[in-house]
Amino acid sequence: MSEPIKMKRGLKNRHLQMIALGGAIGTGLFYGSASTIALAGPAVMLAYLIGGAVIFFIMRMLGEMAVDEPVSGSFSYYATKYWGRFPGFLSGWNYWFNYVLVSMAELTAVGIYMQFWYPDLPQWAAALVCLVVITAVNLINVRLYGEFEFWMALIKISAIVMMIVMGLYLLFSGPQAFPDNFSNLWRNGGFLPNGWWGLALSVTVVMFSFGGIELIGITAGEAEDPDHTIPRAINQVIWRILLFYVGTMAVLMALWPWNQVGMEASPFVQIFSYVGVPAAAHILNFVVLTAAVSVYNSAIYSNSRMLYGLATKEEAPEFLGRLSGRGVPVRGIFVSSGITLICVALNYFFPGKIFMYLMSVATIAATISWMVITITHLKFRRQCRREGRETKFRAPLCPVINYLCLAFLIGIWFFMTQIPDMRLAVWLLPVWLLLLWAGYRFREYRRG
Repeated sequence: MSEPIKMKRGLKNRHLQMIALGGAIGTGLFYGSASTIALAGPAVMLAYLIGGAVIFFIMRMLGEMAVDEPVSGSFSYYATKYWGRFPGFLSGWNYWFNYVLVSMAELTAVGIYMQFWYPDLPQWAAALVCLVVITAVNLINVRLYGEFEFWMALIKISAIVMMIVMGLYLLFSGPQAFPDNFSNLWRNGGFLPNGWWGLALSVTVVMFSFGGIELIGITAGEAEDPDHTIPRAINQVIWRILLFYVGTMAVLMALWPWNQVGMEASPFVQIFSYVGVPAAAHILNFVVLTAAVSVYNSAIYSNSRMLYGLATKEEAPEFLGRLSGRGVPVRGIFVSSGITLICVALNYFFPGKIFMYLMSVATIAATISWMVITITHLKFRRQCRREGRETKFRAPLCPVINYLCLAFLIGIWFFMTQIPDMRLAVWLLPVWLLLLWAGYRFREYRRG
């Protein structure tokens, strides 16, 4: 009797590092940072620190479970095992749905960015080419996916490092000496020009910059030596993300008054233009195009693994639980990629109109995933105590930090209702949860 086909452990530590970094560093830093700065002013740095601290603790919770039991499907599997069948069903399908919407949004973004160079190129055509290429990459094997994502993420990170270095050059090569060259941090209304309310709203927007970092838990089932690679990836990645985000914001806030950042162009373009790089806009477009392709690549990967994990628990159709000879869930890839074809059609019929619609619905799902991880970790710890079992990568400050993270995430929902562009997602939340419950009850009925 032949051995059953299993997923291959082909992701090395450098792959995990870049997958986590690439998942959390997207187009928001390059294009969307101006709106975040407008809410908090120079205190946007504090917003990233607060949000980053919360995400660090949540990632340590996920990391403890992933090292103890490295499986594909990640927190959906843990939610089913330690919390219950409906939480596992909810978390898995919520995560999959979230990344389907993110996939569609990123495909839309690819079409928009390509029109910068080719104005007559239809958005749907660029989206379709990206879909075909990335699907093909994911079908071959996990090592190729890891390599592709490694280099895509490296381009984004290199751009951020260049931005910080060039910004510091501008600050220290000017006529003003320290600390006057950093005086924009406290002038123009002070460090908190819009008060604590503005900071709270800014934290709400900032949290969605960290969406995708939980992808590192999805990779656990295909990571080489997960006892070592997962802890290293989690511990190192969060500090690098904070360095990149906070470092970039610090340089931007010091270079210009906060109410002038991003008014003429993207902050990234502003820095390169001031240094004297004439092709600044082209460089930015290449970087954000890479960022969009990178996120789409990660979305197709994570969605196929989540469907595979759901199928192995009989929470998705059985045929999605089968692997190719190379250990790749090709059917999950085809299903996830095929559904994003809807985006190609939407871009054909409604070019330029769907990006914000997709993102406004998708963002709420990230907080649901983080809540599931936090509550599941509490259940996991209780089970470990009952069994007298010690874990290898213990999350700190449990259970107090779990309750603080839950309170923080509920607060995010409240502040989302105070931001017009995010309000729709909160109102749709009960509808989405009801649909998931109906789907779960239907599945239970079918199973008898």
